[in-house]
Amino acid sequence: MRMPTAQDPLPVRSPNALERAARAAVLGLMRHLASGRLEIVESGRVSAFGPGPGPAVRLEVRDPRFWTSLALSGDVGLGEAYTAGFYASDDLTALLRLLLANEPALEPRYRTLSRLGRAANRVGHLLRANNLRGAKENIAAHYDLSNEMFGLFLDDSMTYSCGLYERPDMTMAEAQAAKRRRLLEWARLSPGMTVLEIGSGWGSLAVDAARDWGVTVRSLTLSEEQLAAAKARAAAAGVADKISFELLDYRKARGRYDRVLSCEMIEAVGHENLPGFFAAVDGLLGPDGLAVIQAITIPDHRYEAYRRGCDWIQKHIFPGAVVPSVTRLLEAATAGSRLSLERLENVGPHYARTLREWRQRFLAAAPQVRALGFGEDFVRAWDYYFSYCEAGFADRQLGDVQFVLSRPGNRSLPGVP
Repeated sequence: MRMPTAQDPLPVRSPNALERAARAAVLGLMRHLASGRLEIVESGRVSAFGPGPGPAVRLEVRDPRFWTSLALSGDVGLGEAYTAGFYASDDLTALLRLLLANEPALEPRYRTLSRLGRAANRVGHLLRANNLRGAKENIAAHYDLSNEMFGLFLDDSMTYSCGLYERPDMTMAEAQAAKRRRLLEWARLSPGMTVLEIGSGWGSLAVDAARDWGVTVRSLTLSEEQLAAAKARAAAAGVADKISFELLDYRKARGRYDRVLSCEMIEAVGHENLPGFFAAVDGLLGPDGLAVIQAITIPDHRYEAYRRGCDWIQKHIFPGAVVPSVTRLLEAATAGSRLSLERLENVGPHYARTLREWRQRFLAAAPQVRALGFGEDFVRAWDYYFSYCEAGFADRQLGDVQFVLSRPGNRSLPGVP
């Protein structure tokens, strides 16, 4: 007889009184779906919700604890229930897109239903503040998991940010190279310049800048795993003499640089620290300096409610993170610096494809992930993470902006012909 494994669904049992009450509340909530179709399957029974059109998305309840998780903790509970194996879906990303599309109808009722769970999650989030000590701990919790694990789903450059698919037939590696090239072109680099990078990643942007543009780079990170890998990457590319990778918080950086680069690091700064971030950038830039930044964003109308809460990503994937809105970014730059906006473009729709490809690679490599010592709950959590984010970018509930900041009178910028 075959023994059960961690991949097997949990046995279905009859719900207790609390789970029955939660079930009634959640099913009542689903009756307010304003678009799409959802089928919830439990012990062979099918409950259908939503006006359509199109095929229904299926959610199969595999453990009645699903109901209490969702009722008590809302969207955080939905992710935690998936991680625990309490439910499955034939198309997880489609399920999350359906729920996102119906957020205006569901959110007010969700908020009332899950008030206590939301409050507890918010307190936990506030305890992960991005002060000098907390920032390093928050970064380590994600980026120091395992270089080998990240290598299973990233391209060879180990670029962990939105790719730029300039053509439909581009590979992930080509899309990531195009994104890095765009950032460096916008920086208007020339040989001999000095560049400060805030957030090294695994070193690919710094290596491209030093190798292809002839600049000298100082790159800062708070991840010990990334630091070691970035140094090795620079050595392999023959540019170790042009790049200095350091384990240092941007708030402790000193000096003057021609350019500052930062790709998807600002989400780890925190709402209250954003003016200080731009003040630091302003102080580090030379007189005719430019800052080129790539930042994940949330729509302005959602930002205030979002930053006062705690979502599943903040609790389980990126502790301490706060995704800013474009308005908040510009307000913070105005409050903390003399920097002003030169150009901005949203590349967020490219992130949906990037995340879909990461998820496909990750799930294909799931046996290797487990072999590295990560459990089934980790595999399911990251499956959910990729789908959750893909849904957000696909429906433009999230954006990803590349933007350039300078000061008035900057002589490095072209004039009007």
